[in-house]
Amino acid sequence: MVGAGHVGLYVALRLSRKLRPGEAEVLVVDPQPHMTYQPFLPEAAAGNISPRHTVVPLRRELRKSRVLSGEVTKIEHERKVATVQPVVGPAREIPYDHIVVAPGSISRTLPIPGLAEHAVGFKTIGEAIFLRNHVLERLDIAATTTDAATRKRALSFVVVGAGYAGVEALGEMEDMARDALRYYPELKPADMHWVLVEATHRVLPEVGQEMGAYTVEQLLKRNIDVRLGTRLDSCVDGVVKLSDGEQFAADTIVWTAGVKPHPLLASTDLPRNNRGALTCEPTLRVVGEDGSIVVGAWSAGDCAAVPDLTAAAGTMCSPSAQHAVRQATLLADNIVASLRGKGIKEYRHKHVGSVASLGLHKGVALLYGVKVKGLIAWFLHRSYHLSRIPSLNRKVRVVIDWTLALFFKREVVSLGQLQEPFEPMRDATNSRN
Repeated sequence: MVGAGHVGLYVALRLSRKLRPGEAEVLVVDPQPHMTYQPFLPEAAAGNISPRHTVVPLRRELRKSRVLSGEVTKIEHERKVATVQPVVGPAREIPYDHIVVAPGSISRTLPIPGLAEHAVGFKTIGEAIFLRNHVLERLDIAATTTDAATRKRALSFVVVGAGYAGVEALGEMEDMARDALRYYPELKPADMHWVLVEATHRVLPEVGQEMGAYTVEQLLKRNIDVRLGTRLDSCVDGVVKLSDGEQFAADTIVWTAGVKPHPLLASTDLPRNNRGALTCEPTLRVVGEDGSIVVGAWSAGDCAAVPDLTAAAGTMCSPSAQHAVRQATLLADNIVASLRGKGIKEYRHKHVGSVASLGLHKGVALLYGVKVKGLIAWFLHRSYHLSRIPSLNRKVRVVIDWTLALFFKREVVSLGQLQEPFEPMRDATNSRN
């Protein structure tokens, strides 16, 4: 199992339940000791959920599988060997009979000057924790400084990309910052400048045009600067330059403008399409350009091009958690069936809809063609993702977090030393000298 995201974890869990003792060994390889439930990252960043409760410990959940903390750096399927680089120590080759290639995706970046130096992504729990601390630190800086330019820069927050990740991160973080201002008499909400930059003319296209327009209306009511049809041209030295000519300094730049298949796929001998994703048939087996099956190779999720049998010919399943989880279930069943010489099935699932949070008590949803907005949509968003996060342990902890939030105000303190844990010791050592 290459990767322990939505696909890898769910496949391993199901295989551990369906395989008979001694029938097969399941090995899961991932650099992280946990699976991150990404839909909860915005709430973790905003302090509505403890960051620890958005991750699923692999060794606790996969007790019937072997878990290896390392990174697969190369796959030679012709030899049926994967090269694994452990966290510490030399690389080693691991032979296999069947391989599930599911490393997921990474942020799709563009050659924008200053982006690598000044922007942060929003795909990992580390990025979510950093962003929370960073935003709260900006409030401290703005409340302390007497320089108007420094204050304006600290209170300028830019999010690039108006898909799920961008809109939800923006909505939750703006909510948190606005909530925190009650403890900063020196600041007022109008001092903050939140900007959403989107190259196309649509926000949250997954929920439809009407709900996307509603989302824009709600963001504008919160004085969020929405720039549609606008690109980020440069952010050198933190100076944001937009394609519409606007230019301003900002300490916070969040990049959520799309994803691309994991670069590991380029280090395999498995067939890929022009997007870099593994080509698959509806049974989730990897296939070549001529349609020939690559025996023993399987894939699903963000890094796989899986035909959508419920849509027009040539349409591929969207890279969503909804598809990934359902594909993982079928993939595990098909592996078991293949091992036992039985027939395998095709993936066929119609997308039931989409839900998105716009911050506390605010949301939009499009479910089975029905448009929902406001508090009800926000409740549906939480309910759906609560049902999807793996393990009863995580579900209970998330519910407890939400319940406590009903009675107590969220914590709005920055733990800055999480980013620089060695600095106090360096300072102590230097002061002694």
